[in-house]
Amino acid sequence: MRDMRSKLDLLVRGMTGLRHDGRFDEPNLDGTAGDYISFDSWEWPQGVGLYGLVCLWRHNRDPKLLKTIEDWYERHLRAGLPPMNINTTAPMMALALLWGETRDPRWETPLGQWAEKLLRDMPRTPEGGFQHNVSDKINDDELWDDTLFMAGLFLAFHGRAAGRQSCIDEAVRQFLVHARYLADPKTGLWFHGWTFAGRHNFARALWARGNAWITVGILDLIENGGVGKPVEAYLLGVLEAQIEALLRLQAPSGAWHTLLDDPTSYEEMSATAGIGYGLMKAARLSFGPKACGPAGRRALDAVLASIDENGVLGNVSYGTRMGHDLQFYRDIPIQPTGYGQALAILCLTEGMIHAEAAEAAA
Repeated sequence: MRDMRSKLDLLVRGMTGLRHDGRFDEPNLDGTAGDYISFDSWEWPQGVGLYGLVCLWRHNRDPKLLKTIEDWYERHLRAGLPPMNINTTAPMMALALLWGETRDPRWETPLGQWAEKLLRDMPRTPEGGFQHNVSDKINDDELWDDTLFMAGLFLAFHGRAAGRQSCIDEAVRQFLVHARYLADPKTGLWFHGWTFAGRHNFARALWARGNAWITVGILDLIENGGVGKPVEAYLLGVLEAQIEALLRLQAPSGAWHTLLDDPTSYEEMSATAGIGYGLMKAARLSFGPKACGPAGRRALDAVLASIDENGVLGNVSYGTRMGHDLQFYRDIPIQPTGYGQALAILCLTEGMIHAEAAEAAA
């Protein structure tokens, strides 16, 4: 347990110390520079990073960590926020979860305004799914599994914190629409995306991090509450089918490959951390098969072994666009990121919860 605590401290320092070195130049549609690396940008990697920090704070109640989180939001809200899209919604997810705990009045208005704008203005695909528009690209009539984590969880968390069932209902709708088109009934795993324009799943990629978004997303949505028993039962069935497939595909190292069903693709640690978190959490909540707990702990061991002396999680693939062939996914470069740090934080935090429970029971 001491090792996990020290590694968690390292991961936090590693994330807040991330800096954009110019390796990836991805300008936004409005002409501003895109920064998907450093901790000082309002984007999806940073949003996922903050989610990890807030979840850790909910467990340890560290006042220094809370100050780091609140200072980040205070600084960015004062400077003004970027245009709303799926990915720029991600930082609001962690803020909604935080506000639900602290009820700090600084966060109520920006959260409410963002939720209203998301519901009113986010372009929709047929059947009402959120079109996966991002800061540097309009993805017409496309559903991506990333959307559920970046925007669906925000609506669920905000709806619960603000007492707005309409937001929770919209989150549920997004999970159901996306499950209809992205959950593969043959394997139980999820495809990366779907296009209504061509009515296909692009490369039919069973992409590991996309599946991690789903494993984490369904569990955290259900744990948040308010989704209703029939929807909960449906989503748990979808999750259990995914978990059965994931258990079969775990590598001997405890990790998963970036293409889950392709052992020639590299082992990817952000997905491993997210899936490991999900499996351990499923075991704690008594969901899924009995093998969830041991498989989650093997993933945790793989994550711990991949954290370097600077607190940076290795073997994390860079942000991944929609691929039109499977080689695209094999070729995504390795790059430390906020979402890699955060998913590792989630995994280690869940590991701590299990270790503390075992210690208390001894």
